[in-house]
Amino acid sequence: MKPAVVLLSGGLDSATCVALARSQGFDCYCLSFDYGQRHSAELDAARRVAAALGAVEHRVINFGLAQFGGSALTDTSIAVPTGGVQPGIPVTYVPARNTIMLSLALAWAEVLGSRDIFVGVNAVDYSGYPDCRPEYIAAFEKMANLATKAGVEGVKLSIHAPLIDLSKAQIIQTGTALGVDYGLTVSCYQADADGHACGECDSCRLRAEGFAAAGVADPTHYAA
Repeated sequence: MKPAVVLLSGGLDSATCVALARSQGFDCYCLSFDYGQRHSAELDAARRVAAALGAVEHRVINFGLAQFGGSALTDTSIAVPTGGVQPGIPVTYVPARNTIMLSLALAWAEVLGSRDIFVGVNAVDYSGYPDCRPEYIAAFEKMANLATKAGVEGVKLSIHAPLIDLSKAQIIQTGTALGVDYGLTVSCYQADADGHACGECDSCRLRAEGFAAAGVADPTHYAA
């Protein structure tokens, strides 16, 4: 089994990504982040998912993007939008988050002797984030191969984004076929301490629409 570092937020997409990596014959080293987000319920979910999907190891890294704010996910003075998905880049975009996360995943991959990093970004049913686009992933992979000892020595590192062209329904169908228990996951931007979803934020809306379109029963735990 080849080692792969898999970014695991605890949400629906990243759980599917772990299952896909495992199905492709990788040993999964899951990496989650406490970056000062509104709640820790998604990190609890990440631990559940890592255990359920047989991760070899699961680590949680702390870095404090709340020190900068600038996003509804890291600054409680900025309200999480609940009026439906709108055009443009929303206030839930966290500046530089994916770049920092992928950079830390790159560091661990080098130490593990891994040539593969999996990330569950999606450019179809997503909320307009610039760091979820195919051109961003391609640019980061190019940088990674220029910036690392492994890359300089000719060991190519690949950034896998297997969900990037899938709809949310297709992601759910894929994960369901691979045995993912989506009841373990938390996607809500403002879930409560027990992981109950608000049902109104962009992430909740996209998730609910995805289950409906996939024809799969929605196992999300909603707040009363």
